[in-house]
Amino acid sequence: MTDADREHLLVHFQMTTQMLAEQVRGLSPAQLEYKASPGRWSIRERVSHLAVAEPDYWREIQAALKKAPDMKDKKSSATDADIMWYGIDRVVHTKTGGGHEKVDTYKDLGTALGKFQALRATMIEYIKTTNDDMRAHSFGDGGDIIDCWQWMLEISTHAERHIQQIREIKNDSKFPKK
Repeated sequence: MTDADREHLLVHFQMTTQMLAEQVRGLSPAQLEYKASPGRWSIRERVSHLAVAEPDYWREIQAALKKAPDMKDKKSSATDADIMWYGIDRVVHTKTGGGHEKVDTYKDLGTALGKFQALRATMIEYIKTTNDDMRAHSFGDGGDIIDCWQWMLEISTHAERHIQQIREIKNDSKFPKK
């Protein structure tokens, strides 16, 4: 991994880890469970989703990196900027799938946030110390192939996307004051 790639991942992971903690700090049970509309996730459910999804994403990246490097003859279907944009784009809404919609796995914010932060510490340490050439390994199949560095970045931008959604919930006019 180049020094620039390592630094970009490290900064983004540290930023989103800190941002999530800041967004949920001090919220009351009513605030954590507030839903802007039926069928939408609460703040607690969004954090639970991250605590459920990120371990799967981490396992997937580890499995992809164990395979032989294969990006020499492949082209990523997204640019690094596309991956970054995913985290801040609030125009295009996507539906969660793959079992990651189990938002009631963690009924307690502290437990969900703790699981999220513990795994983030592991991933941040990996980013700091790895010698893996993440750009040389593909992730995905069919027409949506990206390199493993981009998938690692997408893990962090996925959290950023949910942080943006948490901010939207908190800005809702009916969001509980306490």
